[in-house]
Order: sequence, then C-alpha cells, then structure tokens
Amino acid sequence: MTTAVFAPALARPGVELLRSDGGSAALDTDRWRSTAAGEDSWLLGRCHGPTLDLGCGPGRLIEGLAARGIPALGVDVAAEAVAQCHRRGADVLHADLFDPLPGEGTWSHVLLADGNLGIGGDPVALLRRTASLIGPAGTVLVELDTTEPGLWQGLARLRWDHGAGRMELSNPFPWAAAGVAALPGIARRAGLRLTMLYRGQRTFAELAGWS
Repeated sequence: MTTAVFAPALARPGVELLRSDGGSAALDTDRWRSTAAGEDSWLLGRCHGPTLDLGCGPGRLIEGLAARGIPALGVDVAAEAVAQCHRRGADVLHADLFDPLPGEGTWSHVLLADGNLGIGGDPVALLRRTASLIGPAGTVLVELDTTEPGLWQGLARLRWDHGAGRMELSNPFPWAAAGVAALPGIARRAGLRLTMLYRGQRTFAELAGWS
C-alpha cells in the first residue's frame, strides 16, 4: 500500500514529495514526529468518541486523543510508523486501511490528516472506505491541500538526502491532492457531505453521511 513508501519520511527530515506534473512539496516530517500541537487541536476537538486514524504515522494524534480521554486506534502499513507509535504508547494496528478493521461501521470519527486524502491516488474510493467505517452519526475529518485548488491525481515519488548530499528517490506510487473547491464533489460521490470547514495555515473539513 502507498503509505509504506513513506517510511523514509518517518525517520529523517528534508523529505520532498515530487508529483508527475512537476509539482513538489516539502513534507512536514518534524510535525509528524512531534506531539500534537497548534492547529492539530481543531482535529482533536472535533473527536468526541472512538476515533480511527488512517495512515497515522508516528501517532501524535492518537496520543493527543488518548490524553483527552478519547479512545483512538491508529492504522498504518509502514513498520517504522508502527514502531514509533509503540515507543510513544499509542495504540496502533499494522495493516492496510482497506483490510478488514476492528469495529467497521461503528467508529465515531475517522481521521485523514497530513495529506492522507491522497493515499492510493483515488480520494473517492478512499472516502467510500471511510464512510464504511463510521457509524450512522459518525464523521470523517480530512486535511485538504492548501496549494491545490481542485483535484490532482497521478504518480508521485519521495526524494530525500541519503547522506553526504546523495539524493535518493522512491519508486513511483499513485497519489492525489484535493483542495477546497474539489471536496464537495468528491464527498458526494463517496456518499458523504461537507458539514464544516476550517481554514487557517492548514485546511480541514468535516464530512458526514446523508442519513
């Protein structure tokens, strides 16, 4: 699964995501590895019941939710992410998010933070998956791309300094980026609707079912 490619980004700074259309973005790996802070509080504050964090990385949001007394479970296919979660005491499942997961159809909230709406290169399919995980009153909390006005889908690679200035590239993997303008249509095709939008240095949205 795509998120396994991100293992190098969990262990070092200065990792870039290079898109097949020529676009690029520096990954905020320091934030991923730190404790939840700043605008993470918007995501944490929208969670009032059991929460599933898909592509959880090192587990800062799981840790932050646990500190608030909210049951939370992370899911990540990268062994490095799982190891870092264990080191901070965050509950995590080493699995692909499309594999059978505990409590399907009962979760209060599902998180897709830090660009994870791009996982697999198909945001509609990914949001359909999240919709199958939440209960009737559940919500999906997603982080949107602040530089992409619409929807981009294609291939991407990671680039990082392997030492002594020697740059290394990952294999290509399918990826996507979605901005605010694209989200309502993507959500509707996945059986979800936009219920709340937050815009600051980062952009988040809350989605819910139509029932």
